Amino acid sequence: MVMPQIKEAVDSFDAPGADNAVVARGVTKNYGNVEALKNMTLSFPRGQLTSLLGPSGCGKTTLLKIIAGLLKPTSGEIEVNGRPVTGPGPDRAFVFQDFALLPWANVLRNVAFGLELRGVAKSEREAIAERYIAEVGLSGFEKSYPHELSGGMRQRVGLARALSVDSDVLLMDEPFSAVDEQTRRKFQEDLLNLVQNENKTFIFVTHSIEEAVYVSDQIAILLPRPSRVSEIIRPANLRNKNVDNIRRDPEYLDIVDRIWASLRSYVE
Repeated sequence: MVMPQIKEAVDSFDAPGADNAVVARGVTKNYGNVEALKNMTLSFPRGQLTSLLGPSGCGKTTLLKIIAGLLKPTSGEIEVNGRPVTGPGPDRAFVFQDFALLPWANVLRNVAFGLELRGVAKSEREAIAERYIAEVGLSGFEKSYPHELSGGMRQRVGLARALSVDSDVLLMDEPFSAVDEQTRRKFQEDLLNLVQNENKTFIFVTHSIEEAVYVSDQIAILLPRPSRVSEIIRPANLRNKNVDNIRRDPEYLDIVDRIWASLRSYVE
């Protein structure tokens, strides 16, 4: 049975009165005759983690890239901190699924690379990089190269690099999909700690229902044909739980089952 607090967790897709770091208004994206997104309006609360969840082809990564300024919408607009997005900017950082590390640079330089591009002095950028290397659990690997690291460690380098540039918004495109299940669970726990400790807004693309419910303050369920937001779920009560107990919580299990019931007919 669906618990009452889950029903109450459903709200409008755009909350003008809330403190939103990112707002998508009427965003449509066409690739020729293919409509990847259709008139999508969605708000992303400041300091929270919003997951974009849905089956393949529902436009999750397309929306993320439009927010990043890597793609232009066919119509509609994105605002970050009240300013229209016209391209990439320092207020947003991207954590890629495939790590996107520089193979010729060690961990320290990879993490500091974004600051290097911004002209930050070497001593300052390396001090900042060392802080975030420690925060993601890679102290002692500063001089290692990507080929010497496991997949999980390389993903931590990518996360540290995104954190080091101190952007307001972190955009994460299935960042844990390439690691094993044990590492993925540890990353999910670490991500919850980062959301709590860093004053940043996280937008997180995932195919995993369980992952979305575990890490999210807000879940936007996207459906294809045509691509649209079908529902917003805010599992607020779970954020007050100990991370070790969330997956056993009846509310967690009910939300997972409810989302699967809404998505199962779209899985091919």
